[in-house]
Amino acid sequence: MADTSLPSVTLNGFGTLGVVHSDVTNADFVADPLASSGAGYSGEWSAEVDSRLGLQTTLAATSSLSATVQVVSEKRFDGSFSPDIEWAYLQYDATPTLSLRAGRMVQGSFMNSEYRKVSFATPWVRPPAEVYRLVPVANFDGVDLRYRYYLGESINDLRLSYGGGSLEYETGDIESSDSWGVSQHTRWGDTTLFASYGEVNVRAQELTQFFDVYRLFGPPGEALADRYEVDGKPVRILSVGVNYDPGSWFVEGEWARLSSSTLLGTIESAHMTAGYRIGQWTPYAGVGRARVLSNRSEPGLPSALYPPPLSDAAVLLNGTLNALLSSSLSQDSSTLGLRWDFRPGMALTVQYDHIDFRSGSPGGLINQQPSFQPGGDMNLFSLALDFVF
Repeated sequence: MADTSLPSVTLNGFGTLGVVHSDVTNADFVADPLASSGAGYSGEWSAEVDSRLGLQTTLAATSSLSATVQVVSEKRFDGSFSPDIEWAYLQYDATPTLSLRAGRMVQGSFMNSEYRKVSFATPWVRPPAEVYRLVPVANFDGVDLRYRYYLGESINDLRLSYGGGSLEYETGDIESSDSWGVSQHTRWGDTTLFASYGEVNVRAQELTQFFDVYRLFGPPGEALADRYEVDGKPVRILSVGVNYDPGSWFVEGEWARLSSSTLLGTIESAHMTAGYRIGQWTPYAGVGRARVLSNRSEPGLPSALYPPPLSDAAVLLNGTLNALLSSSLSQDSSTLGLRWDFRPGMALTVQYDHIDFRSGSPGGLINQQPSFQPGGDMNLFSLALDFVF
């Protein structure tokens, strides 16, 4: 019998109203590294770090063809909350277990990638930075193939994707091309296993211009540019994760590795969170770690070989290069939180984070003032009201 309910349109939404306090006063803590300001230097308390609103609509044209658009408003690089398109794709279900999507989607690099901005669907105020800040360009425009299959009592979802994307920030653009990835979700009873591998070519306009200047210094500069420039070199992301949730309690952990023969180097990250549900209340605790495994310093250009003012320029370039090499996230974090699901579709979460920055890392803090010194530690207090409708 034909489905007389089609075509149909559904509208859903989600959001977060949050405030964050940071005890670092000479730099800003941000959840999005491309945001213009956050908590700390710009204000001890900030309502802009985690607050967002998202709307999603899906048009089911037929039983096998649909279109989905999701728009999210949150703090941007220019200080505004202008809405941006997070999802915009057509989906064709060839069979009940095989579907093809084309348009704008989100990379499936980590366990919670696709709904990382729907804070109501995750146990934290924000996803652990140690893992989820490894990939700055999360969206891509391309194609996506999904296949569901069954092995014994397990349900398996295999995803293949290919495309590219771009992300605008204050001083340029970050572009990705020839991005491809494969991921696997396996659900077996109360256990979910996840694995993902992907590669992407990244181009950052500001970095390209920086290394073009290096090339003006002859063979030594060209050698350094060839070694560290990002353009045209693949960035590889490998991750695995596990979640066990029998209902009354849960534990979740992920490990990820980003590697590239460029300025980005090699980073290994991991996090683990455990929580216990007591009626409407869920206390939880977590730990995280990020480590840079590649070289974080470089002698750079031999400035003594160049006459003034080229020698002064070489010193300046070398200083900037070393600052970039040491800017990668290297930290340990400890988290305590309490979530209160006080009504259907709404939850209030309070979270405390203590973060130790290792190896002189700036910890992803922005708006660093002259008095700011990389390293040290930071304490964060967050309160968030999450909702879905």
